[in-house]
Amino acid sequence: MNYSFEYIDIILLAMIAGFIFLRLRGILGKRTGFEAKAPPQFDKILKEAVSKQTVKIKETFDKKDQKEFLKGAKIAYETIITDFSDNDNKITSSKTLLNKEIYNQFNEALKSRSARGHYAEITFIGVNSAEIKEHKKIDKILNVTVDFIAEVITCIRDKDKKIVSGDPEKIKKIYDTWVFSRDTTSANPNWQLVNILT
Repeated sequence: MNYSFEYIDIILLAMIAGFIFLRLRGILGKRTGFEAKAPPQFDKILKEAVSKQTVKIKETFDKKDQKEFLKGAKIAYETIITDFSDNDNKITSSKTLLNKEIYNQFNEALKSRSARGHYAEITFIGVNSAEIKEHKKIDKILNVTVDFIAEVITCIRDKDKKIVSGDPEKIKKIYDTWVFSRDTTSANPNWQLVNILT
């Protein structure tokens, strides 16, 4: 009789162990080598980790980020200068590249030029250099100051086409220091010109 009780105990323990194994397998999954897709409960954790890492990269503004930024800054610089040279009464193509204050300042300058009967002739030759002077993060806003050296041919004429300033035959080297800004928590990757330093 004792042997039969021990035999039943062994069977019961084996059944309990099997039940626990099956429960663990159902929760953890079975490892069969490379898994093409993580179980659903891990997808959320992975997405959160990637999201946090992306925010961290944006906040660091490392050399790779700076290199990509300068590519865009050169294009923005040329776009804004060219837009300002157009003889419309307001900024058009570069509006999204300017914050509200700079946009209003540019438009006022264009209106003033137009009121005097003057118009601009500007040929953008190119950006000789663009270097980050400093970058500073205040709360979630990252400000980047850039020193530009560029070449243009520029002159201002009056309504009788007489030259008021500049020289249409001479390449002029210009030196500018601009401050760009963006919200590091925003999904919008675009920067805006927020200040022009003299």
